[in-house]
Amino acid sequence: MRSHTAKLRQAFHIQLDPTAWPTRGLSPINKLLTAAILLGTVNAILETEPLLAQPYQAMFAAVEFWLGSVFAAEYLARLWSIVEERPPGETAFGRRLRFIASPAAVVDLVAVLVTLVPFFGINVMALRLVRLLRILRLGKLGRMSAALTLLVNVIKSRRYELFVTLALAATVLIFGASALYWVEGDLQPDKFGSIPRSLWWAVITLTTIGYGDVYPITAVGKMIAGVVAIAGIGLIAMPTGILASAFSEAVRNR
Repeated sequence: MRSHTAKLRQAFHIQLDPTAWPTRGLSPINKLLTAAILLGTVNAILETEPLLAQPYQAMFAAVEFWLGSVFAAEYLARLWSIVEERPPGETAFGRRLRFIASPAAVVDLVAVLVTLVPFFGINVMALRLVRLLRILRLGKLGRMSAALTLLVNVIKSRRYELFVTLALAATVLIFGASALYWVEGDLQPDKFGSIPRSLWWAVITLTTIGYGDVYPITAVGKMIAGVVAIAGIGLIAMPTGILASAFSEAVRNR
């Protein structure tokens, strides 16, 4: 017979771990946590607007404090109940230690700290960084979203193909930057005077953004720019096709 404490711990684990929830969708507690994450993100975004920060400072602070308390309680509850899924032979301490070191738990801990740190008094620059880091709470949604989990698995399954595409893109970037440095380095030293300077042009050309702040003026330079631009269209399309086909296959298998 399991003790009352063990039964309560198992109940918390079922509520907090989406993979342990027996029915489709999220548990009631995880639904509330999802709403709290979205509320905290909106609150952090609106708090950066000076027209809203001053008049509603007390309201923003109250929301952050209560959300911080909720996230702290969630973290402690997860830490307490995580032993319900430990493999045979692993101690409760070892499972909790492994949980603390996991990426998901690190995101949880950061979410708690960046919510509560401002209440202990920090300087303006540090406060601005903390406000920005609060958006990391969106990372907590990853464990609650089947779509995000599926997307992560798709990326892992196609990591070799994506790496090859990235290597090809890096090759084209270096080739384009080196060629423009050789052709127009003397004519436009401020823009193509070195390969690192030319890399900025190569990046915005390869990604088809083309801000227009840096561009070649010679015929040879324009030919090279055309080659890089056309290569960019293909290289940008490649990972899109790889991920689209892999995602479609994963959805069919599921």
